[in-house]
Parts: sequence; structure tokens; C-alpha cells
Amino acid sequence: MNVRSFQLSDYRPVTELLQSVLSEDCYEQTMEAFGRQLSWDSELVLVASVDGVIAGMIIGTIDDNKGYYYRVAVHADYQRQGIGKKLIRSLRQRFEQRNVSRIMITADEHNEPILSLYESLGYAASDFFRSFQKLSIVAG
Repeated sequence: MNVRSFQLSDYRPVTELLQSVLSEDCYEQTMEAFGRQLSWDSELVLVASVDGVIAGMIIGTIDDNKGYYYRVAVHADYQRQGIGKKLIRSLRQRFEQRNVSRIMITADEHNEPILSLYESLGYAASDFFRSFQKLSIVAG
């Protein structure tokens, strides 16, 4: 598995991945945030590839010197293989390199089912940022 920054050639496989694993409402919100984050700072959008296939992706952002995990998605065929954890750890390294003061997990209704994944990596309920605002508003 290889984790790296998003590249323009990843756009189609990433959008197909997101469409396959997210609900329609979540997909629309995520695509809006995805596009905005690419225009702000594409280094905080990471993809995981397995044998050249995009198996997962994560979107992060930095606002007011805080790093936020926004959305992580792993293709159904690659789930439960450590890809989500690797993406989260890799994005954490990016946050740490930028000396963010705190790392938070956006805990919207779409992320609720995977908060236990973050907890398994040592994050606590106090690290969950609960907001009904979209990334495009939070990080604007």
C-alpha cells in the first residue's frame, strides 16, 4: 500500500470511490468540500493505492491552527485491511509537520459510524468536533 498526496489523475477514481461508499447526501457534501480543499491546500488530501488502484482517501483541512480530519473513505473491497488507519496516521504526520495546535475529528452525522476507528488510534471524545457546518464554511 502506498499513501501519497492527491494528484489530478486521481480525480476520476477518487470520485468513483466516494460515490460507491458514501450516501448520496454525504457524497454531495464531500465533493463540495473536496473541491474546496483542493483549491486551498491539496497536500491535505491523501490517497491510498494498492497495486495501482485507489483503495482509499482522506480529506483534511487546517483552520485557525487546528487540523481537522474531514472525511475518510475506503473502497468496500479494501476495508478492514488497515487502509483507513494508515490514511489517518499519514494525515496526522502532515498536521504535525505544520505544527497545528490541536487535531480534531469532524463528527458529523456521516462520520458517526467510524468514530470508533479514530478512538482505536487514541483519539478521545474531546477530539470530536461536532458541527452542522460544512467544511467549506468551517475552514473558509
